[in-house]
Amino acid sequence: MDSSSARVSTPALPSAYLTPGSSFTDFLRSAAPELLPGNRPLSEGGQKSDGAVRAPHGTTIVAVAFRGGVVLAGDRRATSGNLIAQRDMEKLYVTDSYSAVGIAGTAGIALEMVRLYAVELEHYEKLEGVPLSLDGKSNKLATMLRGNLPIAMQGLAVVPLFVGFDVDAEDPDRAGRIVSYDVTGGRYDEAGGYHAVGSGSLFAKAALKKRFDPDADVETAMRSAVEALYDAADDDSATGGPDLARRIYPSLVTITAAEGAVRTGEERVAELTSEVVNHRMENPGG
Repeated sequence: MDSSSARVSTPALPSAYLTPGSSFTDFLRSAAPELLPGNRPLSEGGQKSDGAVRAPHGTTIVAVAFRGGVVLAGDRRATSGNLIAQRDMEKLYVTDSYSAVGIAGTAGIALEMVRLYAVELEHYEKLEGVPLSLDGKSNKLATMLRGNLPIAMQGLAVVPLFVGFDVDAEDPDRAGRIVSYDVTGGRYDEAGGYHAVGSGSLFAKAALKKRFDPDADVETAMRSAVEALYDAADDDSATGGPDLARRIYPSLVTITAAEGAVRTGEERVAELTSEVVNHRMENPGG
């Protein structure tokens, strides 16, 4: 077979692969829309007889800004109705060098969305040669949430909490940013310096209101976040408290100018959590 006939028999790439663009989500929407989180078909085994969907839900996520950065923290429990679906679920994801996302809501869709979001940020940076600005990153997540609205209306809502360090900020001490969302993709900058989402958010925010210090260092902010999750677990059955017997502790991510987004090691989290638990044992009233 000569080279000309070989060229004729080779199938051409679909047009989506040849269309310029820096959005991986747009490419996926054109090339394989069934792979987008909001377009996944619901399995019959995940539905109740009344048509409602039975799916694990992630619960409480908190974020605390400090002088020079921001902390993101989350409990580890996933629930399905009144049952504990998973005790050690990971709900925090480092999405690029200076951002991270915590997820609450329907766990499976939230996990797919945040993984696609991380690929979206990497894809943009590779094609454009520069990373998205912090506002661009948070707006991109809002767009993905709007795309998930039809399935959110069926009860499969995703509620992320975005944190990042703004490398372009005039004041590096106040460059830690927190952005919250609603299920329609509404985007809200949390200028107060702290926020929480999920079933235990009411109790976590009440705790943070008393402990928040904008001039705190990273260690103090981490402890405040763990204390807030402890308080949330104390009043909300869907939020998992520290499980010292199983060595299940909250997850923490810190973002600073010097180190970027870094997941705190389990040994340090265990030490910090033990300090909080021991203090509560000595002073049960808080």
